[in-house]
Amino acid sequence: MNLLSLVFGFLAFLRLCLPASAVRLIESNALNICQDSSNFTATYFNVLFTPDNRTLTFSFDGVASISGKVTADLTLYVYGYAIPQKTIDPCKTDKMKGFCPMNAGPIDVPTASIEVGEDVVRRIPGIAYTVPDLDATVRIYVNSSATGESITCVEARLSNDKTVYQAGVGWTTAIISGLGLAASAFTSTQGHSNAAAHLAGNTLALFGFVQAQAMVGMLAVHMPPMVQSWTQNFQWSMGLIRVGAVQKIGTWYQRSTGGVPSTLLMQLTTTSVNVLKKRAVAEESSTNVIVRGIKRVGLKAAIEDTNLFLTSVIIFTFFALVVMIIVLLMKVVCAVLAKKGRTGPAWGHFLGEWDVVARGVLYRLVFIGFAPLSIFCLWEFTQRDSSAEIVVAAIIPGSISGALVWAAVKIILLMQKSISMHRNPAYVLYSDTTCLNRWGFLYVQYRATAASFILVVIGYLFVKALFISLGQTVPIVQTVALLVLEGLMLIGVSVVRPWMDKRTNTYNIAIAAVNFLNAIFVLFFSGVFDQPGIVSGVMGVCFFVINAALTLVLILLVIYASVMAVISKSPDTHYKPMQDDRGSFIQSQARLGPELDDLSAAARGGMVETKY
Repeated sequence: MNLLSLVFGFLAFLRLCLPASAVRLIESNALNICQDSSNFTATYFNVLFTPDNRTLTFSFDGVASISGKVTADLTLYVYGYAIPQKTIDPCKTDKMKGFCPMNAGPIDVPTASIEVGEDVVRRIPGIAYTVPDLDATVRIYVNSSATGESITCVEARLSNDKTVYQAGVGWTTAIISGLGLAASAFTSTQGHSNAAAHLAGNTLALFGFVQAQAMVGMLAVHMPPMVQSWTQNFQWSMGLIRVGAVQKIGTWYQRSTGGVPSTLLMQLTTTSVNVLKKRAVAEESSTNVIVRGIKRVGLKAAIEDTNLFLTSVIIFTFFALVVMIIVLLMKVVCAVLAKKGRTGPAWGHFLGEWDVVARGVLYRLVFIGFAPLSIFCLWEFTQRDSSAEIVVAAIIPGSISGALVWAAVKIILLMQKSISMHRNPAYVLYSDTTCLNRWGFLYVQYRATAASFILVVIGYLFVKALFISLGQTVPIVQTVALLVLEGLMLIGVSVVRPWMDKRTNTYNIAIAAVNFLNAIFVLFFSGVFDQPGIVSGVMGVCFFVINAALTLVLILLVIYASVMAVISKSPDTHYKPMQDDRGSFIQSQARLGPELDDLSAAARGGMVETKY
């Protein structure tokens, strides 16, 4: 009980940071069957309790094959802790005389409300109405009064409409990630390569950690409500952004290609949707739907499960198209200014190399979208929403995987060439602007001797996507595979330390450590250890605290690096010079004219840039 008090104490502090609401309530909208029995079936269930007016409003549709006198044993579980059981006898309760005795047949309660006694209201602690993502479940065993045997069992998850799933969290991380990448590109054009590399590394670390948290939410295991809500904040990074037009396009395309779109969201008024339980025994039917993993994420995002694949693809394609249009517009603006003689060397270099820069931007976009596109394309093979969608799902992962692996192999070959010719892996990678502009985004955050680590990262992301997408029906296998994968990644980055300096290695190793810890949490959430419920409840709170803290630290790092890169006259001075001497090899087009470039090339033995 002391542990439970500690959990509530932290949540009481947390609620001060969340938006306040004037309405206090506790509600439930799904009734789950927790015993293998056909004596009772629920098709729709909704209960709302508002303590301010002491009103309990409920509506219910179901079928019961129970007859005779019964009693009900009610147990409340709060963060896994079981509150002492209370027994209710309908024959001894005036307001439940209609259930004494029970009669077999349909039970239809359209909408009803009863007034709750003041003594009952006082027994409910005030914090139950305000803590975010209340992890509470009420379980009711219906027993025969004659024999004492359990006839059926139902349970309902309780909610108070407070959650850590806040639109502001998702928008904040998305905007800061975008601004970080933009500031990195701007800093690079000004010739501040060191600052640009650090800023790009910080932003990639933030974005990668955000995607890692989103992937945890896609695992097909039951998780505490706080974990589900927190990871839902970052599903935008997987392309799951609800846009009405996108949903219409997805539905139209699916119907046009022979698919049958899901209508679950439209049926929520008549269907109880049950988020996967630790030991769910209810089978899915037309009126009782169990969602897990990727489908659970889609339900929370208000996206039909048959539209999840196309939503991710369309959002990513639209984002890539917008970015490429911006690059094209910049080229047009630079061309106009060049005719008027108003462009500096940096923008002149961009104008002359804009096609190479555009390809480099495409590689950046492909790398950013690699994990989500791989997950949804592979998952589509298990869903088979339509034949045309399967074809699209087959083309995309092969194309983006091939492009990234080819780029990684080219980087490794160039690194080896540089070592053999110049005894320095950084020489070719950083002296050739074509190579740097096209593929630099993939290796600038690593030290030159570890540039090949990008191939490890690509393999890590693909294997992770493989288990998340294809392991939705085997959550234990999925969880164990994730634990092994994250453990190997943590060991690898701790031993190799591939990033460009000590600071960057420190927070990337911290990210790997938290990812491994998250995998351990998920293993416990899967129930393989059959631990008490209070353990899972506490772990859910710890998951939120640790991940929220690291996310905040990474956001602050990106903001600081972005501000210093933009307002500082010499942002490179805020960072130590790279030990791989990359700075001495980078041709700063912002500071050197064509004549000095030719002189530099001549001094290096007439080396000319290689076109890739």
